[in-house]
Amino acid sequence: MQKLVVLTGAGISAESGIRTFRDMGGLWEEYDIMEVASPEGWEKNPVLVQKFYNERRKQLLESEPNRAHRTLVELEKYFDVEIITQNIDDLHERAGSKKVLHLHGELRKAQSTRYPELVYEIDGWEIREDDRCEKGFPLRPHVVWFGELVPAMDSAVEISMSADIFVIIGTSLNVYPAAGLVDYTPDGIPIYLIDPEDIQYYRKQDIKIIKEKAGKGTGVLFEELTGNKLSF
Repeated sequence: MQKLVVLTGAGISAESGIRTFRDMGGLWEEYDIMEVASPEGWEKNPVLVQKFYNERRKQLLESEPNRAHRTLVELEKYFDVEIITQNIDDLHERAGSKKVLHLHGELRKAQSTRYPELVYEIDGWEIREDDRCEKGFPLRPHVVWFGELVPAMDSAVEISMSADIFVIIGTSLNVYPAAGLVDYTPDGIPIYLIDPEDIQYYRKQDIKIIKEKAGKGTGVLFEELTGNKLSF
């Protein structure tokens, strides 16, 4: 069975109502990203940071996987599908995807501020100010902030190097190091980019563009890769 590796970004979750930073009306218009997504922001105002991620978590719990998420699950009938996601939501898992690697952490988890290896599932949507890890230190969102290392990057590189087909969905290819994963794919394999926007990229071989939103674009991809039409 061929390995289909999929790199997903904010565009795939936007169709589930998950607000992004970059889009018109996005979170950048309400928040300075460095105030809510950096170690410096956390040091300056942890209450604001917790409030921001609690709101994101509450919104996530009210959202559902969309057609694009479900299509990737359907592709598991034909391929060994591995998803590398820049998203911190759990919509891939809730749709039924079996292999998901989160590059930037997971919104529905918390970690110790002193011992980041201590990670906990969040019961509900809120990390409270008095929540502590088992060693007595406050909890913070289990999210990779700007300026922090990406612990899962080595695993993502290995997965990309093993791809027979590589698909990019809903990401601007401007966020590094994730954007560089396409450069680790084997020479000559088919590469697809699904996004309604004009994406600037550099690649030594052609990338096939499907200029559609994630839901419709994954349907086009499904038909091209399998020769079948989706039943939903």
